[in-house]
Amino acid sequence: MAVKVTRQPDKIALLGAPTSAAGLWPGNERAPAALRAAGLSDQLRAAGFEVIDHGDDPVQLSQPDEESPRARNLPRVVKSLEALRPRVEIAVKSGALPIILTGDCTIALATVAGVRRYFHNVSMIYMDRDADLNVPATTPSGCVDGMVVAHLTGRGAAELIRFWTEPPLVRDPDIALFGVDRLDPPEEEFLRRAPIRVFSAADIRRQGAAAAARTALDRVHANRNEFILHFDVDVIENFQATNYPGSGGLTLDDVRAALEVFIVEPRLVAITVAAYNPEKDPDSSGAKQIIELLTSVLALRRQALAKPASEPVAAAAAVGAASPREHEREEEPAAPAPDVRGVAASFAPGEAWTSDSLESETETPEAQTAEEAREAESNEPSESFEDVNPAEGSSNGSEESHS
Repeated sequence: MAVKVTRQPDKIALLGAPTSAAGLWPGNERAPAALRAAGLSDQLRAAGFEVIDHGDDPVQLSQPDEESPRARNLPRVVKSLEALRPRVEIAVKSGALPIILTGDCTIALATVAGVRRYFHNVSMIYMDRDADLNVPATTPSGCVDGMVVAHLTGRGAAELIRFWTEPPLVRDPDIALFGVDRLDPPEEEFLRRAPIRVFSAADIRRQGAAAAARTALDRVHANRNEFILHFDVDVIENFQATNYPGSGGLTLDDVRAALEVFIVEPRLVAITVAAYNPEKDPDSSGAKQIIELLTSVLALRRQALAKPASEPVAAAAAVGAASPREHEREEEPAAPAPDVRGVAASFAPGEAWTSDSLESETETPEAQTAEEAREAESNEPSESFEDVNPAEGSSNGSEESHS
């Protein structure tokens, strides 16, 4: 039975997913509480929003896991996903825009799964300095937080691939990595062959953040699919309130310009805010910077969507049915495309991995042309990396590596 989801441009649903389970040490699980304490809800209300705070899931902490060194803390990661998913479903059904505050990026899986309760085809803009495309066979650290995009697209640890009964959660051509600046060699090799859209930080700086953002939306079919914005705060150059700060990413102005394009889009259906670590932000200046950034761009969304009357969107409750389209919007002139890697005719051999085994299960799909890889509308599971020796396949084998 279909469910009508009526957009409520003036409403925001806050959900907390206090987890650091996918990381290498605790700290990030405090992010939802810290952002609230720094005034996020008050600032959103001051901008004119009705804010419904749905509270937090149970805390899931990162802990040493020597029994599963290639994918640490998987049971805790799965618990965090199972707790959040039904709450995202409720928030989406309400018509409010869900904003999920979380510590680690794996929560993106539960967010997509919750959205797909109502929308069959979901795209994603993944703003992160890291590609998060490692799998247990290629990871230098065992950090599951560095495998999120792999799991979204149906590769990696079986426990997370099977979190969604019909993987992948997002098809390769419907995800854009935006702001990537750090790649391990196996990730770089994989992206030469996979139809995942990649907008490197260098490409974005050359083209301009707003123009690159518009191109990214076009590439992931955001004119016809609902899409999720994943915002890892370490994409901001030299942002210190995160575990992996550094130079060479996107400037704060670049991030703001891109967010202004992404967030005003009517088909944006959820936002995840990840990787803020209060333990690295003793004066809360980082939290206040995040809040100012989010509040200012969300205010633009409210203004943009308040002009036309909101229209109901009939969405399918069953996972197999496609959501109806809203009225077509006028398209802006297409900006010149940046150097986007990843449109390829072949895929790497498949890999199904569990915490009990490192054996690979190889499947070889029928070859596709590059155009078919971009535009195919099927939801067949994507293939995985070839087995790569972690010692040979990474530029950083240290336990400090995010990937």
